[in-house]
Amino acid sequence: MMTRLGWLFLIASVLPFPVGAVEFRKLEAKPPPLLATLDINGSKRDLASYKGQVVLVNFWASWCPPCRKEMPSMQRLMQKLAGKPFVILAMDSGENREEAEPFLKELRLDFPILFDPESEIAKRWRVFAMPTSFLIDKQGLVRYVLPGGTEWDEGDGWRLIQAMLAE
Repeated sequence: MMTRLGWLFLIASVLPFPVGAVEFRKLEAKPPPLLATLDINGSKRDLASYKGQVVLVNFWASWCPPCRKEMPSMQRLMQKLAGKPFVILAMDSGENREEAEPFLKELRLDFPILFDPESEIAKRWRVFAMPTSFLIDKQGLVRYVLPGGTEWDEGDGWRLIQAMLAE
């Protein structure tokens, strides 16, 4: 049985939106909500341990078409920024590892895949649509949110990350 939050994610992920309709929103810089969970290998991951790096926190699900579309650009972004103080934390929300594995096997991802099977972390972060991404600066403060998908290795996302790395 799907939860109310699950239905919201499903509806938001299939609603049509014109290309370019989603854009980054600048936020008042503040500490992010708690993000501590297990990754795909069963290792504990905690956002606080990435202070000093620019972090892209991406909430996604394998059933979400825009999520599936943007994942390859996230991998290209990681390759472009190899050796820089940058990390992606891809938070699969509402699914467990077994549900996400078929999709993940299609891709070769070099960034941590985290799991939030009950969507508790997504609720804490006030995520209402899939995908939703947050950019966190080197001081550990949330600076931008993007409700919707994008090509991360070009355009506004690329420019924002480059600027945050230069700070």
